[in-house]
Amino acid sequence: MVLNELGARINSAFHALSKESVIDEKAIDALLREICGALLESDVNVRLVQQLRQNVRKRVDMDELASSANKRKVIQTAVYDELCSLIDPGVQAWVPRKGKQNVVMFVGLQGSGKTTSCTKLAAYYKRKGMKVGLVCADTFRAGAFDQLKQNASRAHIPYYGSYSEADPVQIAMEGVAQFKKEKFDLIIVDTSGRHKQEAELFAEMEQIAKAVNPDNTVFVMDGTIGQAADSQARAFKESVDIGSIIITKMDGHAKGGGAISAVAATGSPIIFIGTGEHMHDLDKFSARPFVSKMLGMGDLSGLVETVQDMQLDKNEDMIKNLAKGVFTLKDMRDQLQNILKMGPLSKIMGMMPGMSPDMLQGFDAEEGTRRLRSYMCIFDSMTENELSSDGKVFDDENRLRRVARGSGVRPVDVQALLHQHRQFGQIVKKMGGPKGMLSKMNPAMMQQMAKNPGAMNPNMLKQMGGMGGMQKMIQQMGGMGGVQNMMKQMMGGGGPGGGGGLGNMQEMMSQMMGGMGMGGMGGFGGGGRR
Repeated sequence: MVLNELGARINSAFHALSKESVIDEKAIDALLREICGALLESDVNVRLVQQLRQNVRKRVDMDELASSANKRKVIQTAVYDELCSLIDPGVQAWVPRKGKQNVVMFVGLQGSGKTTSCTKLAAYYKRKGMKVGLVCADTFRAGAFDQLKQNASRAHIPYYGSYSEADPVQIAMEGVAQFKKEKFDLIIVDTSGRHKQEAELFAEMEQIAKAVNPDNTVFVMDGTIGQAADSQARAFKESVDIGSIIITKMDGHAKGGGAISAVAATGSPIIFIGTGEHMHDLDKFSARPFVSKMLGMGDLSGLVETVQDMQLDKNEDMIKNLAKGVFTLKDMRDQLQNILKMGPLSKIMGMMPGMSPDMLQGFDAEEGTRRLRSYMCIFDSMTENELSSDGKVFDDENRLRRVARGSGVRPVDVQALLHQHRQFGQIVKKMGGPKGMLSKMNPAMMQQMAKNPGAMNPNMLKQMGGMGGMQKMIQQMGGMGGVQNMMKQMMGGGGPGGGGGLGNMQEMMSQMMGGMGMGGMGGFGGGGRR
């Protein structure tokens, strides 16, 4: 992903600044030259790059910096804020509300990925508990309805379309009316791809918009379009009221900067980014987390939302076991199932603070996923009594060989899984039980944390012993390095040389957080119809 390269170059420029013994005009010019050059190479519109440079210059007053205690922090904060402003028009994105009938219309160029994105968005909101329907109003492209029908069937989403009706306006009206009658929460209308020079198709798009009166019009922008993004985005904006943008094909060699420039052309916020062909390859977009992730600072809010979608609070048996310091093979199986539901492992790892793009380049997500699926086959070959145990029953070699034969793996692979289970079990034993950290929390508090891990009640934190108690919990887990080692062993490695250990990662994260105006976090160890 080329945006990773952009993040690496910007980080490199910050690193060079940190080595400067004297921060003067020359050092700032060198920093801005490198960052602006990286943005231009990523196809960001030249006017936007010039504007970024001017804005940083205005914010960084050398006279004031002369007396500043941390010049590097002031400069880095200014650059970080301007990078966020580049992709944030300052307009709040439209969000569908459950219980209300929301209509969304998709528009965009041919081949930009509208039909696939329609299904991805439908699947995303279906996971949120909404009743979603798809309408295919694309009668121009051969096979458009077949594609939507196939995608929708795979995602178990109701759809509406017609092989005989040639009028897209009529199909859109009938489809929306049908789903409204059945009280669907979200109705997504897919339209034909069109170019700004195709006047007839643009007129058709306006007619559909007038017929279905969408609450939001989503402009789907191909991430590979380059500098043509600005003019195309403006043409669409002049015809229909574009409310938000989805950028697609950001998983390959797309530079992405041109598509990001469409934000300035339309004044509409980016809501999602397509990062692959699978249904879960749609990342919710927010300017600051996006820039943070690009610079290797992680996306904690995205990680918390992903964990919330897993609905851990419904697994009451596991919560009770954790409180007792018990971790069965069934608990481990349930957690690995949840990890697989979260999407590609590289995506999850990228949300973790300190995981820079460079560190993820050597991470073999496919190998990690294959290993997890192999573990699931092993679990499927176990009896209910074996799953409910702590794994000691497999001291019997006959039992171990039986499970290996049943799952099509070697006995050593079953032993590797049992080794991982023992390691996690030791952590749970330290955290649970009468003397563990979790003993200070009642089951209701644990359920609340599982349901909303991003918002810890201050009283709950106090009962756990404050920030010192949280530090102690991490120490009981063998330190963050211990957790990383287990993840590396389970996933089959984690970057070149294992990513340098989380000790180095803590130091790097601490520097970056401080440099970006986020001091106080102190890294992991800080206290502070068919």
